Amino acid sequence: MTPFRSILLAALLAVAPTLAGAADTVTTTPVHFAKGTSSATLRGTLSGYDTVRYTVAARAGQTMTVTLGGSANASFNVFAPGVVPGEGEALGNSDEKRRWSGALPASGTYVVQVYQMRAQARRGEKAPHTLTVAIR
Repeated sequence: MTPFRSILLAALLAVAPTLAGAADTVTTTPVHFAKGTSSATLRGTLSGYDTVRYTVAARAGQTMTVTLGGSANASFNVFAPGVVPGEGEALGNSDEKRRWSGALPASGTYVVQVYQMRAQARRGEKAPHTLTVAIR
């Protein structure tokens, strides 16, 4: 084995435990509206690379509004039914006001994924958040 390959192999073996520890913990939480209401507010805390996937059923043509409060470290993406976070394109995401609103293209279960940006996640920071989802 050449010296370069030996160094490369040693570096990869040294980094492997770090990469394994960076795996996401994904929690799925359904959003339920109280009888007679069209919005719900949920609270949670992310730590490191944790992700929360809030699921909400809605119909095509309805309008969804998502607002994120709490830690500025938390962000969100909205995914249409059948689109898997990390594998497909988001329907929408948080803007500078940490809000998104849009007409829904299909009936089914939408996913609002709340996560931390990489720099904060890498440092293991916590991000308490409040998520409000409204369907009209």
